[in-house]
Amino acid sequence: MGFTLTLPLYSHPKILPNKQRLRFEPLALDYGCRLVPNTTSFITRKCYSRSKRLVVTAAYGAEGARRRVYRQSQSQQPLSSAPVKQIASFVVPAGVFVAATFVLWKLVEKLLMLKPSRSSSVENRSPSQGVKWSFAPGTNLLSGVAAKIDRQSKQTLNEFAKELRAFSSVDMSGRNFGDEGLFFLAEGLGYNQIVEEVSFAANGITATGIKAFDGVLQANIVLKTLNLSGNPLGDEGVKCLCDILVNNACILKLQLNSVDLGDEGAKAIAELLKKNPTLRVLELNNNMIDYSGFTSLAGALLENNTIRNLHLNGNYGGALGANALAKGLERNKSLRELHLHGNSIGDEGVCSLISGLSSHKGKITLLDLGNNSITAKGAFHVAEYIKRSKSLLWMNLYMNDIGDEGAEKVADALKGNRTITTIDLGGNNIRAKGVGVIADTFKDNTVIINLELGYNPIGADGAKALSEVLKFHGNVKTLKLGWCQIGPKGAEFIADMLRYNNTISILDLRANGLRDEVCTCR
Repeated sequence: MGFTLTLPLYSHPKILPNKQRLRFEPLALDYGCRLVPNTTSFITRKCYSRSKRLVVTAAYGAEGARRRVYRQSQSQQPLSSAPVKQIASFVVPAGVFVAATFVLWKLVEKLLMLKPSRSSSVENRSPSQGVKWSFAPGTNLLSGVAAKIDRQSKQTLNEFAKELRAFSSVDMSGRNFGDEGLFFLAEGLGYNQIVEEVSFAANGITATGIKAFDGVLQANIVLKTLNLSGNPLGDEGVKCLCDILVNNACILKLQLNSVDLGDEGAKAIAELLKKNPTLRVLELNNNMIDYSGFTSLAGALLENNTIRNLHLNGNYGGALGANALAKGLERNKSLRELHLHGNSIGDEGVCSLISGLSSHKGKITLLDLGNNSITAKGAFHVAEYIKRSKSLLWMNLYMNDIGDEGAEKVADALKGNRTITTIDLGGNNIRAKGVGVIADTFKDNTVIINLELGYNPIGADGAKALSEVLKFHGNVKTLKLGWCQIGPKGAEFIADMLRYNNTISILDLRANGLRDEVCTCR
């Protein structure tokens, strides 16, 4: 009787005893092999597949023989485990490395995920949530802003804050603390009872920084002057500031020179002038205000009865802007000073402006029309206003082109005027003839104490004509004749005049080609 033994293909090879060695005989209908005793051959089986098994059949004549074969096969000792150790020596370190790498990667991933979660929470926070208002300097900071100011900057800002608490006039211009610094410092103005004048000029403050004043300037009842000149506020920043100052009842002087202000910002300021009853001085020099902005400001002058000084130097008003402004001046009663230097208003603009000033119900004391392309034709209208004015103290026609003809018209008007103390005719292409007519004015006029004639080619003859009159007439205390081409000869006439004149205390003779001996002749 035979038996069937099933062995897996991946089992270790076994070498049978010499008496029981087998040989393979293929079977026709089986996937295994029949084993027949053979004393000359042996079998070594290798693993090729775990799914197949080899069926081995052995036939013996006696039952005892079969049992002996089975027992002997079962009693075989297993082969050495060296191959397993070799595999393990490679697999175990590799597994440990992979596991350690996986753990480290997970740890790094968790650490990196912490930062976005914090930043996203800050970004999702509204501006109102980020600002914590108090009245201790430095506590009003946005959470993101506070992180930007390092320890040294905070120490510096604390020193600035001490100035706000200690002095009535504080100049912080040009310290470049920006929007973040302004948020730190602005709170020091909240209920400040000391500082009356503060300058934050040229500090890189933008429209964002202006928001620091919200809730602060409304609470302050002492501050009189606020200077924000030289900061790139733009129209947006000016609009924000105007919204804040509508309810301010103490600021008298607001300086917004060179702040990138355009027509839209001018409109916001015009609305402020209609509602704010305390503002007296408004400086908007060197901005980009055009005809539209001038029209808005003119409309505000019709309703405002508190503004005293309006500075619009270095803008783009032109003739149309001057014409619009003139209409606002006709019904205004409060304006005292009008600064329009460098607006290219020309003769046409001067004609319209003088018409509005003549109908003005208030008392203009200062009129600045310098650098406006005014010729002798425009000088005629100015001269007519000088004759009629009973309040004008300071007249500026600097850097125009009125020439000798225009100078004669102005000089004739000055003879009858008894209010103007300062007249500036520098840079008007006035020559010896024109200066001679102006000099004759001082035979009758003792009110003018400051005379500017610089940058006019009057030469030695002009210096002589002026010196002969001032030797015994007039009340001039400041005389400016720089860049007038008077030369050594003209200087001698002036030196001779000074021997007799007892009023002149300031004399400007720069750039006239004087020799050393002339300068010591007195």
